[in-house]
Amino acid sequence: MQHRTLGRQGLEVSAIGYGAMGISMFYGPGDEQQGTAAIRRAHDLGVTFFDTAELYGWGENEKVVGRAVAGFRDEIVIATKFGFTRDYGTDSRPEHIREVVDNSLHHLGIETIDVLYQHRVDPDVPIEDVAGTVRELIAAGKVKYFGLSEAGPQTIRKAHAVQPVSVLQTEYSLFERDVERLFPTLDELGIGFVAYSPLGRGFITGTAKPAGQYDPGDMRNADPRWQPGNFERNVQAVDQLAQLAAGKGTTVSQLALAWLLTRGEHVVPIPGTRSPERVAENSAAADLTLDEADLTAIHDILPTGGFGARYAESAMPSWK
Repeated sequence: MQHRTLGRQGLEVSAIGYGAMGISMFYGPGDEQQGTAAIRRAHDLGVTFFDTAELYGWGENEKVVGRAVAGFRDEIVIATKFGFTRDYGTDSRPEHIREVVDNSLHHLGIETIDVLYQHRVDPDVPIEDVAGTVRELIAAGKVKYFGLSEAGPQTIRKAHAVQPVSVLQTEYSLFERDVERLFPTLDELGIGFVAYSPLGRGFITGTAKPAGQYDPGDMRNADPRWQPGNFERNVQAVDQLAQLAAGKGTTVSQLALAWLLTRGEHVVPIPGTRSPERVAENSAAADLTLDEADLTAIHDILPTGGFGARYAESAMPSWK
């Protein structure tokens, strides 16, 4: 698989990564056995970028990832995150960052975290203090690269001035385009971009069901895009994308991932799945070429994204 460089500090990863969140939470009951098989299949196919976080099961997801990659840890890049509390508040105080990093190193069974993200901006802690703490962790050899998640231009600039930011991670897909307004800032500062939920939380796989038909613990039951009115319009758009994909001998998921790869050399999507078969399908998108006619057709189907907000109003991140 082709590789891409994220940021100006030397972070190199596969063009398509793997997001491990769904192994443990948010998409129904966890399944370590399937998740481990998916991670190992991804590695076999050339994926070198694996994403987890303290939040995902409060260390349990990190443990799954650590066990799954133990045999090839030196061949890959592992990213994890800090900054949440167990009641889903934020805590990026320096002492908490250091505590989380030590816990994550233990859970993952590694000596150095390749990419350390602030999971969400903490309004109560100056970003300069956060970046300074990560800088100290890099100097101590516990971390290699600094990342932010769901941060806006002011925050990115302030952090970057203290410790260079290698990568910003935010939701981005055919359904969710808002982050594109941050790309000029990223280009100016030389920061890479990691797209999470690149398949619209599974909607763009063509397997979506209406809200209420998922396991009670599945976040999609409350997702605005799955609600009546939005759901039907999104299904229609995915059906149109699937027809376009079929004409190219590919799948709608591969079309959506290949579209992301055309957004710039600084963009790397991290689709998540517990299925080794889906991993193979997603990874193959790196070899799919889209021409101008394809991109025009995609734009005509979804010119500005999907129907419905990505979060309920109260949960929408504020980019500053």
